[in-house]
Amino acid sequence: MPAPPDAHDEDPGPSARRRRSTYPRTASGDLQSKRAIIIKAGLFLLLGCLAGGLLLGSILTLRNVFLLGLTIWSFCRFYYFAFYVIEHYLDSSYQYRGLVDLIRHYWRRR
Repeated sequence: MPAPPDAHDEDPGPSARRRRSTYPRTASGDLQSKRAIIIKAGLFLLLGCLAGGLLLGSILTLRNVFLLGLTIWSFCRFYYFAFYVIEHYLDSSYQYRGLVDLIRHYWRRR
């Protein structure tokens, strides 16, 4: 008896297939391994913690801790806006690959 399909295996529908097909394929392809994705996320977390620790270690003041935290929080919110809010609420006709792609798309529409 076959196993039930995973929620990630479901067909996203024709509109999502069209959006996905607009991207040029790269030689390396997309990262498919769940383990590799988790390792990559862990390495980003480690890199961020090391960089923040080294930065704060050299200039440890309450003001700098607050400003670094505010900077990180602000860029995280901007990232969320750029890739989730725009795609889901402002322009659902286009799926972005990065900030440069986002800027090019809106520059061409002007």
